[in-house]
Amino acid sequence: MRRLITLSVLAALAGTTVTAAQAEPGGCLKYGAVGAVGGHVANHGVLGAVGGCVTGMYRRHVYRKEAKQKAALYDQEHPGAKGTYAQKATAYDVEHSTQPGKLTSEGAPQNGAQPGQMPPQGQAAQPRQGDTHL
Repeated sequence: MRRLITLSVLAALAGTTVTAAQAEPGGCLKYGAVGAVGGHVANHGVLGAVGGCVTGMYRRHVYRKEAKQKAALYDQEHPGAKGTYAQKATAYDVEHSTQPGKLTSEGAPQNGAQPGQMPPQGQAAQPRQGDTHL
């Protein structure tokens, strides 16, 4: 009976964490609950909960730090824009085809320039092999 209850709770937690797709990571409660279940299976429930909570807090911290960086880049491109840093980060993601949790997109400039920034003066784009100039 105890095993049935444990399995049903584990299935319920797995179902809620998979279906609740959020842009921001779960934080202490969500990761702590998953860590507690994992720790319970390994007979270390409290240790698993503490580890999960710390992991969740760190993941959320990293996400918010990156969102603030994206908001600062958005402010550079759009001076005077209104909104919270989360709204500006979302707008930056939409404009630059990036994803939450990743500051650069796959097609980002390779020369170290920020997306949307012009190359420095005197550095013209190098012609690709096969390009012809008339």
